[in-house]
Amino acid sequence: MRATLQLCLELCLKPCLGLALMPIAFASAAQAQAAPTSPVYVATYVEVAATAAKDGAMLLTQYRDASRKEDGNLRAEVVQEIGRANRFVVVETWKDQAAFDAHAKAASTSALADKLKAIQNAPFDQRVNNGLNVGPADSGSAKGSVIVVSHVDVVPPKKDDAIAALNSVADGNRKAAGSQRYEVLQQTSRPNHFTVVESWKNRKAYDADRAADTQRTFRDKLATMAGALYDERLYSPIN
Repeated sequence: MRATLQLCLELCLKPCLGLALMPIAFASAAQAQAAPTSPVYVATYVEVAATAAKDGAMLLTQYRDASRKEDGNLRAEVVQEIGRANRFVVVETWKDQAAFDAHAKAASTSALADKLKAIQNAPFDQRVNNGLNVGPADSGSAKGSVIVVSHVDVVPPKKDDAIAALNSVADGNRKAAGSQRYEVLQQTSRPNHFTVVESWKNRKAYDADRAADTQRTFRDKLATMAGALYDERLYSPIN
C-alpha cells in the first residue's frame, strides 16, 4: 500500500517538476541568444618624430597588413595627417570584444609598440569605441580621398543632446555629394566622448560640406555643450 502511494506521488510530481524547470531552461536559452556581439571600433593616434615620418608609416603599414589577416578583423586602415606627415591614425574594426582581446596579445601588436618607442614623440593614444551611427565598413579609402577624424568632447549632462546632434549630422552628411563614409563612434570608457570618422571623395567635396547648412547647424549646437575644443584633423589614406 505504502509503495503504491509513493509511486503515485512520484508520477504526479514529475510533470510538475518538469513544468517548473522549463521556464528556467527557456530563460537561459533566451539570455544566450540576447548576448550582444557588437563590433569594436578603435582609433589609435600615433605621433613620431618629424624626421621619422617614413619609418612610422612603414611600421604602421606592416601592422595594418598583419592585422587584416587576423581572425575577427573587419577593417584596418592607416591614415596620415595632411600637412603634418609625422602624425597618423590607425582605424580598426573588430568583430567583437573577444577578437579585439586576442588581437591585443598578437605578436604584431607588441612588436609595433616596441618599435615605435624608438621614434615616437609621445606614447600612442588609443580610443576604444562602440558604433553609434555607422555606415558601410569598406568604403572611403580610395586614392585621393580626404579622411577626417574628429574628437568630440561634451560635458556629461549634455551627452544625450550630443548624440542627437551627431546622429542628425551623420544622416545628413551621408547624403552630401562626394561623401564616402560617415561614422559616429562612442568611447566605451567615457560615453560623453565621441570619434567621428569621415571620408570625402576629394578636398573640394570636404570644403563644400563644411560650408553647408547641415554642418554649420551641427557646430552651432555643439558650441552650447562642448567640454573641450572641437578637434578635427584631415588625413590622406596610406594604401
